Amino acid sequence: MIHTPVPDTPFVPPLISGTEDRVALDVLFRSLVDVCRRHQPELEATLRGQADIAGLSPELTARALQVQGIWFQLIAIAEQNTAMRRRRHVERNAGRDRLKNSFGAVLARAAARGVPAKAVHEMLTSLRVRPTLTAHPTEAKRVTVLEKFRRIYLILKELEMPRWTERERHALMDDLRDEIELVWMTGELHLEKPTVDREVAWGLHFFDETLFEMLPETLGSLEEALEAAYPGTRFEVPAFFQFGSWIGGDRDGNPFVTAEVTRRTLRRNALASLARYRDGIGGLARTLSISARALPVPDGFAAALAGQIARQPDGEDIARRNPGEPYRQFLTCLSRRLDATIAGLEERPGTGPGYADADALIADLRALEDGLREAGCASLSANRVRPVRRMVEIFRFSTVRLDIRENTTRTTRALQALWRRDHAGEPPDVDAPAWTAWLEAELARPLDGPPDLAGLPEEARETLSTFRLVAEMRGSLDREAFGAFVLSMTHSVPDILGVYLLAKSAGVFLDSGGTEVCPLPIVPLFETIDDLRAAPAIMRALLKTPVVRRSARQQGGVQEVMIGYSDSNKDGGFVASNWELAKAQRLLTQVGEQAGIGIAFFHGRGGSVSRGGAPTARAIAAQPPGSIRGRFRTTEQGEVVSFKYANRGTAAYQMELLASAVLAHALDGAAPETPAANPDFDDAMEALSGASRAAYARLLTHPDLVTYFGAASPLDEIALLNIGSRPARRFGARSLADLRAIPWVFAWSQNRHGITGWYGVGSGLKSLVDVRGEAGRTLLRRMFEESPLFRLIMDEVEKTLLTVDLGLARDFAGLCPDEGAREAIFAMIEAEYRLTCAMALEVSGAASLAERFPLYRGRLDQRLPVLNQVGREQVDLLRRFRAETDEGKREGLKSALLLSINCVATGFGATG
Repeated sequence: MIHTPVPDTPFVPPLISGTEDRVALDVLFRSLVDVCRRHQPELEATLRGQADIAGLSPELTARALQVQGIWFQLIAIAEQNTAMRRRRHVERNAGRDRLKNSFGAVLARAAARGVPAKAVHEMLTSLRVRPTLTAHPTEAKRVTVLEKFRRIYLILKELEMPRWTERERHALMDDLRDEIELVWMTGELHLEKPTVDREVAWGLHFFDETLFEMLPETLGSLEEALEAAYPGTRFEVPAFFQFGSWIGGDRDGNPFVTAEVTRRTLRRNALASLARYRDGIGGLARTLSISARALPVPDGFAAALAGQIARQPDGEDIARRNPGEPYRQFLTCLSRRLDATIAGLEERPGTGPGYADADALIADLRALEDGLREAGCASLSANRVRPVRRMVEIFRFSTVRLDIRENTTRTTRALQALWRRDHAGEPPDVDAPAWTAWLEAELARPLDGPPDLAGLPEEARETLSTFRLVAEMRGSLDREAFGAFVLSMTHSVPDILGVYLLAKSAGVFLDSGGTEVCPLPIVPLFETIDDLRAAPAIMRALLKTPVVRRSARQQGGVQEVMIGYSDSNKDGGFVASNWELAKAQRLLTQVGEQAGIGIAFFHGRGGSVSRGGAPTARAIAAQPPGSIRGRFRTTEQGEVVSFKYANRGTAAYQMELLASAVLAHALDGAAPETPAANPDFDDAMEALSGASRAAYARLLTHPDLVTYFGAASPLDEIALLNIGSRPARRFGARSLADLRAIPWVFAWSQNRHGITGWYGVGSGLKSLVDVRGEAGRTLLRRMFEESPLFRLIMDEVEKTLLTVDLGLARDFAGLCPDEGAREAIFAMIEAEYRLTCAMALEVSGAASLAERFPLYRGRLDQRLPVLNQVGREQVDLLRRFRAETDEGKREGLKSALLLSINCVATGFGATG
């Protein structure tokens, strides 16, 4: 059943109260049924769970699958709304410090443990939190559909209000049905592959809708919590929380991201923030109609106003237009300067001077704050002006800090082109000492003129043009327009030094000779198990390089390192990936301490469990002690972005959750007693990792796996969804090694095998018990109770196992025509699944999987009947689609097939 069938009785829209969580679902379901009756009455029985999808025409099948997907999204909206009501209920009745994972709870706990105010103050000065939006192709919903679901959420919130009359509530219900009807009539699928420009628009959508407004409020919430936990102590909360982005800057395997595309992206990002500041300052100008006769103007502000008036060509007109209203005059001047700045970015004529950078605008807003406070209007200063100033401090003239990402294959080819231009013959092998010697010599040699791209092949010119763009835009747009250069597929020290040389050759260095400091952080990305193991030695050698040390000091005394959850999982399996990531962080932290340069980690997580997705607070708490120290970056990919940031209340909660978890981890290290690592647990994790990886490797290296995976999953068909601008494979090869982690996870979740989140775990656990006997069993249970990392692994494994369905998996396996391959691979998966279920229950002592997560089980139970039905239909659609030769019929089947993939992704709330 999709939903308990509702009677066909007259419906009076009820008040959605905090104690009636089912009411919201009933309201949404009745509205969807009503829309279905209007447009496709023959599908009502299917929607009510009274009829199967099987046997419908391809057109009706497609429509039925779209309806199921809409219902899953409506369920998610109701759940978000319910979660927000529960949080408000706790805060209202028990206080903000009783709200789990809030700033209030974290700081109250720190104060109770004896963490002094001075330690908190020092922590705030180094606190840096930066979620980074990526355009990874895991968001199956179009922006126009996201906007409609956002309006549905807002209407649902309005229906909670007791103030409406019955007539007004009926009007709201009409609005709700209209929005659901518009979703019904809007195509869910991307008809063509999105361009990078569209991906940029998708990312900016969330800033316009929620983030510009809610992030300054999040910083304000921290100020309030600090005052409550440490009364009488004055804290200055810096703009520690910012957003990064890869959208328009990630060229790793994406030929559509060029230097010109990145230039356009930077301008669009800047215009988005400037337009919001103009609106904010315009609102202040309308509000602050304070007469000089009613309130004397402080001398300092009068001088600042005179300077602004003198700067404007029509300054006297501005003064005459708002006589006796100094604050309006001041804000009008600020608005004019913003208009001129925007005109310059849009390359059209402007009048008067613009702003050179965000710092100048911040200074003007501070002058306004100071003027109001000195005039006795401290409340207006704090509540009206400071939020706008905070917004500028956070988003500057760039909205996000745009990262550039490229892989070593491309950067090495560009370096080899530079070598060939200046030398006869072929360059040394990249692993040879002569190559490293050349890089070091070139880094030490002063530049003998401006950057010159003449004589280079097109690909190398394009790579160097990107670095030249960094140098140009940091100076002309915003010094924080760029976040970092992320180097994928980092395998050695020369890989990283080569990027420094490219930056130098393009004029990025701060000194004219290009030998002292690179202001752009160069961030190596270690992705595979082997790379994670090599990372400490690589970074130890790298941090001895003078130019790297000087650059790190200029960048705050920190060297950032990115670690990849997706590829390490694909490479070694779930347990090995988590353990190797934890070990790498511990060792790299020690390397930084020894070098006198802190290592900050950038966590490359995806939405699904097997790509690092996990409850935010628990995932951060499970990081090794000392590995965060107030600095945390993480990727927010695809559907995770819309889940977290599409609605204001949810966005505020998610940002506070992330920031408070980072703060808690850092403050734990500042507490008088910090728990040390347990060597027995570490030894057991090493054994578990090795045994589970061996089992996983036996599956990955099986000669029939590629045949089985391609046939028994919608791997190739996923590419037809058009949900990302970049190809599914880096270099176009047809091997598992070249396949990106996202389609790898996406396809295994669609065919209900889900191996990426559990395979090998059972073998690892059994091996440890077999070798150590009862002592091993006892140790595992201790780890389950006491080790945050092991507990997180086991919790997420159990949740993933609940999504596996061997019956459906067997149906998908039937799509593999090679009987030998089919039976061999499926037998391995079935045996490991049963073993993992049994061992997970033995470790937890529970009677059933994930029984300690009743809410999760309830949500899944609500979805699984439909997901299973859609899965069976997907098997049939795959079989027919692959066999069909008539192009017209094939197109109809394709639409239904892609909607089935979309529906399953929406139901599970994750794709890759």
